[in-house]
Amino acid sequence: MGHPSVHPTGVTIYNPEKCFNGYTIFPANEHGATLIDMNGGVVSFWKDFQGFPNKLLKGGYIMGSLGERNVLCGYQDQIDLVQIDWDGNIVWKFDKHEFIEDPDEEPQWMARQHHDYQREGNPVGYYVPGMECKVDSGNTLILTHRNCYNKKMTDKKLHDDTIIEVDWEGNIVWEWKCHEHFDEYGFTNGAKNALYRDPNMTPAGADWMHINSISVLGPNRWYDAGDERFHPDNIIFDGRETNILAIISKETGKIVWKLGPNYDENEATKKIGVIIGQHHVHMIPQGLPGEGNILIFDNGGWAGYDNPNQFSSTGNKAVRRDFSRVLEIDPTTMEIVWQFSPAEMGHGMPFHASHFYSPFISSAQRLPNGNTLITEGSDGRLLEVTSEHELVWEYISPYWGKQMPINMIYRAYRYPYDYVPQLEKPEEVAIERMDNTTFKLPGAKGNEPQRVIEVAGTKGYGESVGFCVQKDE
Repeated sequence: MGHPSVHPTGVTIYNPEKCFNGYTIFPANEHGATLIDMNGGVVSFWKDFQGFPNKLLKGGYIMGSLGERNVLCGYQDQIDLVQIDWDGNIVWKFDKHEFIEDPDEEPQWMARQHHDYQREGNPVGYYVPGMECKVDSGNTLILTHRNCYNKKMTDKKLHDDTIIEVDWEGNIVWEWKCHEHFDEYGFTNGAKNALYRDPNMTPAGADWMHINSISVLGPNRWYDAGDERFHPDNIIFDGRETNILAIISKETGKIVWKLGPNYDENEATKKIGVIIGQHHVHMIPQGLPGEGNILIFDNGGWAGYDNPNQFSSTGNKAVRRDFSRVLEIDPTTMEIVWQFSPAEMGHGMPFHASHFYSPFISSAQRLPNGNTLITEGSDGRLLEVTSEHELVWEYISPYWGKQMPINMIYRAYRYPYDYVPQLEKPEEVAIERMDNTTFKLPGAKGNEPQRVIEVAGTKGYGESVGFCVQKDE
């Protein structure tokens, strides 16, 4: 389904009484780190400061990167990961993960960071009461790339995901390599064959797993009850290309909890349905509503490895779905506790499924008041919804890229006003939701017909004609 040629940008809906009010930070596509208030006013903009993602730390500090590697040499590799102060001064930097000598480029050290990182003090990088990221000390968990081979998987060069932990001085103190745990992921023989033939090749190598989020679990009720799988130091990640969510033991590196890639293993996973191309899996931290549950943006779109089928002649990107879901899952029972999808938005399914659909990027953040901030990333839309699925804030990004001509937002985060002491609290002005059936641009005519003709024998729409709409359960 297409989208309107003309649509508003900025904040289109805002209910101050029902929102968790504060500042929202996001990387504006090909523009820079952008901090907005609840009415969409840009209170600060850091030009060309990249964010994979950008995060705000208390005191007006921002994290992100200064540049990206040539995509032909290292797909999505960021050159460095830095922390800057409110005025843009670098106060911390990490780039000494690998010394790179690319053709026709100056040799240099690179972090090769991509998609995520976490600073000590906060397990997830967004606002959690009483859990503040350290700003002048502490370790940082970083998702990076390493090139290697694993002939058990494929004969092609791997653009492999690696998680490292670095101290404040930049020393690597812990490392985990994704490909070394291939036998633990639960691939079927069909999936292994497909992955061997076509492991999602990029110019830089096989991006076979494509991890896009990492975070520590932090204190949680499951570990307090004696379940060792959920040790606070353990790390949760998701693999976009494999439809896998997993927790690894920080001590051993082994997989101790997993969902996917096969969703027909038991009745609980069948009820969840196939999670496809997902982003931003994390455990809701202690102190927030839903604490201990797994929150995930289930993109839909195309992903996974399997036998060749009508969707994929190679078995790569073997499953598809044309709408997105945000899922909150109990990790001990695999039950869906809460979800947000086109159906919860009030759109008729399956006809209007694409009204909530981002086949790549995107995220979800649990807010202290029980609301959820959702990044529907591919079309640059941010949503704040209540636990009852009421839409209480909506923002459409006006920032369109030139190299990539879309207004995408990789991931957005909401923080309290006191995170930025340099600013006075802004005015909050309610914005009522427009009635799309009556809203018109200047010069456009209204909906009232100039003449109405009654046709003999007609019935009211849907009356005695067997008209029905399937309800998605």
